[in-house]
Amino acid sequence: MINFSTIDDGEIFGAIYEVNKSKFLAHVKHVETEEEAREFLQMIRKKYFDATHNCSAWILGERGDKQKSNDDGEPSGTAGNPILETIKKNEITNCIVVVTRYFGGIKLGAGGLIRAYSHTAALGLNASRVVRMTMFRRFSLTLEYSFLATVENYLRNKNIRVASTDYADVVTMELLLLPDQAENFLPEMNDLTAANFLCEELDAILIPIEVER
Repeated sequence: MINFSTIDDGEIFGAIYEVNKSKFLAHVKHVETEEEAREFLQMIRKKYFDATHNCSAWILGERGDKQKSNDDGEPSGTAGNPILETIKKNEITNCIVVVTRYFGGIKLGAGGLIRAYSHTAALGLNASRVVRMTMFRRFSLTLEYSFLATVENYLRNKNIRVASTDYADVVTMELLLLPDQAENFLPEMNDLTAANFLCEELDAILIPIEVER
């Protein structure tokens, strides 16, 4: 499990660019599989059925090892690959970008097409909400109420996330720690509670953290 950047799920982000009377529309979406990517591409093609081209590229996988691009009738290498390279430049995966073109009557040439598709894809990605899928280690911590205030203060000072808290005969918390936070966690719990606690490490989890840009 590794950290990686992607587009925030559940929303379609877009942008518009015009050059020499041609209009380019970018649509950006988070996808997890090739099937999802193809379904989104088909949706865009259906919506913009009257467009001259619907060119696309996607990158999938935590390591970005699944990649595909499509020129959709534009000269080879002038549309799909520039979109793909723009996604790669932004170091984003699990993402599809579709750039729709309405031809304005003036040919742009190969260089002009590459610049237009790259720029439109970049505008779409810049308009998107990027998140960093960050690996957190999960711990279930159980302790007596007499230690609760001390431990809660420690968690606040260390910026450790509390996913849930169960108040029963004893207090049980599910905690989310970054790897560097976890290094000294157990020894510090020993000091705070005189070793009066129970702790179980659960499966790690990836959590989306919005990237400030």
